[in-house]
Amino acid sequence: MAHHTLNLPDVDLVYDVHGPLPTADGRPPLMMIGQPMDASGFHAQVALFPDRTVVTYDPRGLGRSARKDGGVTNEPGIQAEDVHAIIEALGAGPVEMLASSGGAVTALALVTAHPDDVATLVAHEPPIDGVLPDADAVQQARNAYTQVYRDKGWGAGMAAFIAMTAWEGEVTDEYFAQPAPDPAAFGMPTEDDGSRDDPLLSDRSWAVVHYEPDIEALKAAPTRIVVAVGEESVKVYTGRTAIALAERLGQQATVFPSHHGGFMGGEFGYAGQPEAFAAKLREVLARP
Repeated sequence: MAHHTLNLPDVDLVYDVHGPLPTADGRPPLMMIGQPMDASGFHAQVALFPDRTVVTYDPRGLGRSARKDGGVTNEPGIQAEDVHAIIEALGAGPVEMLASSGGAVTALALVTAHPDDVATLVAHEPPIDGVLPDADAVQQARNAYTQVYRDKGWGAGMAAFIAMTAWEGEVTDEYFAQPAPDPAAFGMPTEDDGSRDDPLLSDRSWAVVHYEPDIEALKAAPTRIVVAVGEESVKVYTGRTAIALAERLGQQATVFPSHHGGFMGGEFGYAGQPEAFAAKLREVLARP
């Protein structure tokens, strides 16, 4: 693995290249991106693709990628330009791409702005509120867990976030009638450490979930877009957004093993099925 730093005017982007460039097999590099997760979340997948040149990176302001612009928000359009800059630096595009969660939103913005950068995009559970019929209620729920985080700190905020993202079906009055979840019941700390900068629980990543995909541009792009959903996610928020986006693109969401973090091992405390996920990814990438 080779570590690289791409020095841009407002950020120093750190990315990793696992394998040779040009690639040994003549296939495009396989890039894996997330948000607000950094490259460490893809360790299990990288190990399962020893025959491919895999590229991972830390989004701006996360992990090793230091911002120089003083900003703290995570905006898909800006992050798409970061990924575009890395692909240009690789000199090996168009790439194949696995993009998960907020990374999938970044990838959709990338394909919209730079359609020749990506040959095949597997967009795994992109969290986009606007594709849902209950988008207003989802935003109300988002306001609620963000307020819990502001009022009570990380443990309480994360418990409220989990309760929202684990809710099955549309967000209804029944959801809002629930008592506030106990963070201890989720194994979360009950003490407030005073921090309020979590990219998942604060409003710093609201631009991700508020992103409005340009459906016509995505349909017109030369990129083969595969919207993926975990088999355990189909009834919950990110599964519903994946299915709804796929429908707008005129396709059915492709079912992958496991849940929202199904590609990860157990190092983050909520293990997926990385081997089965990698096998499905290989299958999807091999399709014409």
